[in-house]
Amino acid sequence: MKLATLKTDSRDGALVVVSRDLTRYQKVPKIAATLQFALDNWDMVAERLQAVYLALNDNATWDAQPFDEALCHSPLPRAYQWADGSAYINHVELVRKARNVDVPASFYTDPLMYQGGSDSFIGPRDPIWALSEDWGIDLEAEVAVITGDVPMGASVEQSAAAIRLVMLVNDVSLRNLIPAELLKGFGFFQSKAASAFSPVCVTPDELGADWQDSKLCLPLNVQVNGRPFGCPNAGVDMTFNFAQLVAHAARTRELAAGTIIGSGTVSNKQGDLHGSSIDNGGVGYCCLAEVRMYETIEQGAPKTSFLCFGDSVRIEMFDAAGASIFGAIDQPVRHYQERAT
Repeated sequence: MKLATLKTDSRDGALVVVSRDLTRYQKVPKIAATLQFALDNWDMVAERLQAVYLALNDNATWDAQPFDEALCHSPLPRAYQWADGSAYINHVELVRKARNVDVPASFYTDPLMYQGGSDSFIGPRDPIWALSEDWGIDLEAEVAVITGDVPMGASVEQSAAAIRLVMLVNDVSLRNLIPAELLKGFGFFQSKAASAFSPVCVTPDELGADWQDSKLCLPLNVQVNGRPFGCPNAGVDMTFNFAQLVAHAARTRELAAGTIIGSGTVSNKQGDLHGSSIDNGGVGYCCLAEVRMYETIEQGAPKTSFLCFGDSVRIEMFDAAGASIFGAIDQPVRHYQERAT
């Protein structure tokens, strides 16, 4: 099934069930007022939500409304936990190669993960806010999952069974703030702006054969300023699948229902810069940092700029028939002072 959260006066919005083709939605206040409530009570409400979903797809509901992605918040407008991995080692290899630093052997057997801010996500059509272009504003197109309750020390199999929903994410990074923070040896904080998630999240069974081995095996389409920028396959070159990432997060703690785990920037192994871009027949990229890494490696210095005020980013995934699965993250980049005017 497909679920979304509409913006309301409440910070947590209102849960709705969305039709498979993303054209209609049904409010479900008597089943679950919010997505977090549904996740907390999944065993009691999942079948009832599924019944609404089937009725929507059969045009058997009398009060369904037209679905508008622009009215959506992120599926969880705030979450108890947001932890982002770095499952695509090609991305890590490029970052370190550009700095002439080797990748430690442990990175291939032990996932990287940081804990991000989850008190306030932004909607999929909300601006990427920043106070300065000098911060190095970058997109990071990723896949993410939402879990149910996960016990401490959960096995990979237990972790796979705990995955309730799948969605897309733009994990905005402020690249020019990252080096100084990492030098402190205490991880990201100021260098990670608020993330935005796709309008719709879906249960793994909805993905059919495209959900394999806890991986979403479809291209992730990215546009920057309306031009194709990347379409790498999220199921390719993923060193750690989502079950492994969830198990890693749960190694020393319980994970509460509503925990979000991200894949990290989707990245496929390619040739040189000229062979990897969309314009030259490659699958492109899911962040500007990768282009700049290639440029640094090949030309000695980056030439592509990070995002500027007025730029736009679109992230979307399509099924084999060309239909949008999650709706689109479609965000302009804006100066934060505009928000107060």
